Amino acid sequence: MTTAIFDVNKRWSEEYPELGTDPVPTEPCISPAYFALERERVFRKVWLYVGRAEEIPRPGDYMVRNLKACRTSIIFVRGQDDTIRGFHNICSHRGNKLAWEERGSCQNFSCKFHGWVYDTHGQLVGVPDEAFFHNLDKAANGLVPVATELWQGFLFANVDPQPAQSLADYLGEMGQRMGSFPYADLTARYAYQTEIRCNWKVALDAFSEGYHVNVIHGRSYPDTFTGKNNPMCHLPEVRFYGPHRSCIVYGNPNHKPSPAAAVAYRFGETVTKRSAAQDQLPPEVNPTRSAEFGFDLDVIFPNLILHVLPGMWFTHQFWPLDVDRTLWEGRAYWPPATTPGERFAQEFNNTVLRNAWLEDTGTMEATQEALSSGVKTHFHLQEQEILIRHSYKVLEDYVGFYAANGNA
Repeated sequence: MTTAIFDVNKRWSEEYPELGTDPVPTEPCISPAYFALERERVFRKVWLYVGRAEEIPRPGDYMVRNLKACRTSIIFVRGQDDTIRGFHNICSHRGNKLAWEERGSCQNFSCKFHGWVYDTHGQLVGVPDEAFFHNLDKAANGLVPVATELWQGFLFANVDPQPAQSLADYLGEMGQRMGSFPYADLTARYAYQTEIRCNWKVALDAFSEGYHVNVIHGRSYPDTFTGKNNPMCHLPEVRFYGPHRSCIVYGNPNHKPSPAAAVAYRFGETVTKRSAAQDQLPPEVNPTRSAEFGFDLDVIFPNLILHVLPGMWFTHQFWPLDVDRTLWEGRAYWPPATTPGERFAQEFNNTVLRNAWLEDTGTMEATQEALSSGVKTHFHLQEQEILIRHSYKVLEDYVGFYAANGNA
């Protein structure tokens, strides 16, 4: 490992002057009108991450995602040809929901109401009492497909009947940058989810900057991401890739583990450990292999945060349910443990992660309640919140709310 030192005192507004430095309106977090436009112009138009290919590993395996932001439920099923396809979860007969379980395995899907049957390729293959229908064309009444593509085992869907871009084009340089990490080798998963009474961007913002680390994570990560050389967790690197964005979170090379953490360090990788195994990282992530690297934080527009570091990766996703309600999903991935020590290291890290995520999410409902008062009309963002500034700029580019209603 090299000892290259990051420059943690960059002024990001000087590197990205197009984002400006003005306060950012709070209206997108509380306006029902803005939320309605987000649903139609963002979530029903762009590629959305919905799961991992290994969640449905065998032909006939399926999972259902209820995407309220898109006003639909989608079945993702691996066909007999080993291809994963997506279909709107609606029967062609009278619109009943077809698959009711969150996941399962089957040879075909049968509607519980009248028994219409569809195969795993979405074709209508069985209609009870078919002779009494009038000119029913079964070939034209299969399940309605949803555009579905894979990137590095990540399953994405786009509910637009004619997506403007392929997934590869949508991810662009971000997909190229993050494409060589061994995601498929790290399949032991720890998962959390909860509904939070806040706007989805309030939740997303809380995980998109390091300015809060020294305050709210003072107990869970007291010196992991801050230290003498970087007491306020300044970001060593920030990059933008069209609608997507990334940064490196600093890691204190002089971090002193607690006694329990020291035991975990002996047996495996953890979020708090400064690992020497940086060759797992994609070449463009911490290219100098600096000892001050904590982890990479990548935001894939609109609602996915992806973190990678040696030995693990984890995600946050924020699904809008209403203007003031969000489904948050947190996932952490490890290589399958082969020894009790490795399992202990993973369980220890999972506990610390859980505590930190609770610290983050614990602020959100109070924030939403305060914003909804309308007392404060703007956020005042500083240099280390540049990813949030980029987020609102990109969102407005898609939504066009202020372009239609006057500048903020």
